[in-house]
Amino acid sequence: MIEEAKGEVFVRADAHCDYGIDYLEKCIENLQKEEVKNAGGAARFLASNLVQAGTSLAVLSFLGHGGAKHYNPTYEGYSDTVPMGCFWLKDLKKLGGFNEENLTNQDAEINYRLRTNLEGRIYISPKIKLWYYPREKVLGLFKQYFRYGRGRCITSNSHSGKIPIRSKAPFVFIVLILTSLLIDWLIFDGALGSPYYLMIISFIVFFESIRLTFTKRNYFEEEVWQKSTDLRPSLFTVCIMVFIVLNIMNFAHFLGYGYQLIKSKVFRIDGW
Repeated sequence: MIEEAKGEVFVRADAHCDYGIDYLEKCIENLQKEEVKNAGGAARFLASNLVQAGTSLAVLSFLGHGGAKHYNPTYEGYSDTVPMGCFWLKDLKKLGGFNEENLTNQDAEINYRLRTNLEGRIYISPKIKLWYYPREKVLGLFKQYFRYGRGRCITSNSHSGKIPIRSKAPFVFIVLILTSLLIDWLIFDGALGSPYYLMIISFIVFFESIRLTFTKRNYFEEEVWQKSTDLRPSLFTVCIMVFIVLNIMNFAHFLGYGYQLIKSKVFRIDGW
């Protein structure tokens, strides 16, 4: 499509999203800012079942997004990436388009090349509105984040590891935990009290789930939840699901990143 396109602007719009009526207008308006090579809006989440509800709140946590600005619907300014986006066509043609070898992480990868190869800037505006529908089932969510982990690893390999630390954080963090557990059990016979580390980490994640559920309850009720009030899950069940989703996101990402790392570094198989 990029090769065939003839206009000045190229907009990517994925199928699992809804877009504001003025989405194109606001994208192009912000694309014309100085040095901007891509303009878009933060992902806003919608939910109509419990798994989607948990995901919609989990992504608002640092444990869920790792500090990514494109998950903050009120943020305006420059970022390292943005979902989908609106580009100058000449820039995409100059870069050779998206990296189609990588089935995920295409947005972040193209934005990395826009910033480094073309010295451009990525802009996010809260006036550019899109709404994302998360996976409806736990298994689907697990598969999604497993693929995300693989995609982040492929991007890292393609650019000599020069990707945001949040893209590697779940893998690095869980590797450190597992390493400390093994050292404690195999060398110190449990004297270091490693099981307590897991308890503390679990408590932190659960506390964050409670904090999110209660501090974001008005946002959840007014903007996220798509069904009638009678069908809305209780705050307790949403809190439990946020806890489950945060664990799934990070563990599945870890497995996917590790799988791709072994595939590329041990078996020397590049790409997907």
